[in-house]
Amino acid sequence: MSELYLANPGRYDSMLYRRSGKSGVMLSAMSLGLWHNFGDVDRYDNSRQMVLTAFDNGICSMDLANNYGPPPGSAEETFGRIMQQDLRSHRDELFISTKAGHLMWPGPYGEWGSRKSLLASLDQSLRRMKLDYVDIFYSHRYDPNTPVEETVGALIHAVKSGKALYAGISKYPVDVAEKAFTLLREAGVPCLLHQLRYSMLIRDAENGLFDLHRKEGVGCISFSPLAQGVLTEKYLHGIPENSRAAKESGFLQVEQVLPLVGKVQKLHDIAAERGQTLAQMAIAWQLTDDRITTVLIGASSPAQILENLKALNNTSFTDEELKRINKILDEPPFWNAGA
Repeated sequence: MSELYLANPGRYDSMLYRRSGKSGVMLSAMSLGLWHNFGDVDRYDNSRQMVLTAFDNGICSMDLANNYGPPPGSAEETFGRIMQQDLRSHRDELFISTKAGHLMWPGPYGEWGSRKSLLASLDQSLRRMKLDYVDIFYSHRYDPNTPVEETVGALIHAVKSGKALYAGISKYPVDVAEKAFTLLREAGVPCLLHQLRYSMLIRDAENGLFDLHRKEGVGCISFSPLAQGVLTEKYLHGIPENSRAAKESGFLQVEQVLPLVGKVQKLHDIAAERGQTLAQMAIAWQLTDDRITTVLIGASSPAQILENLKALNNTSFTDEELKRINKILDEPPFWNAGA
């Protein structure tokens, strides 16, 4: 057992827990994502301390996928090592997820949504994490070339075989999500969570998906709440040399960020008035919506996790604050997803 765990036996006292849709599952208002900084290329001790810091402060939801690393699979191996070293006796206090759907291994079965691909991937993930089951298994992305009945059938099998307790989907468009929810419900394996990108700057989920979640009783786990760092102090004065947007390759481009600097500066001013960082306010803002079950945060250090957790110290907004924020968000320019 880690010293970090022993330091805070009352770790659940300061965490908020929210119900996932109409299920009986309560999740911590923040979940820890292991997309970056948990691979073989990263320092194991830092990865370990981040997981333990999260757990020590009431974050019970740990979000992984088969291809997280780099290299692919190594984040699950790192997490499995931490589980064996520190958290094995606390398995029932954790809600562990994995996903399959993005490229993981060569050949025709190493990605997308076939039954072959998903179930082979789940078996591999369990071996890497040294687990008997995961709490939720996701289809990581919609596969337009595989019948949704086949993909959903694999999720149903994963649950009914005992290798996952719940099924989920990630980044599905609203029409396909509705079909998936129906198929899962009719099989007696209702969808627990839909994972999707959502932030102050990226609000596509408000165009039908949230309403569908409410109707179907499905929870929502939002990722990229800080819009890849745009909703932090990092870009208040342009593009720093070592930032994600400054890199020639990557998901975040200068053309996406620069037009938004003025909008981010206005949001930063409101956060400062509230006694929060912009990042903390961006997380707290999401939690004003009860359709969000949990906000998925990434981190590069234990200190960053502790900073993000401070968002929970002030999750209440006055009507005037929300009015000012919405006015800023509704003004152009908007996030350019195609940049």
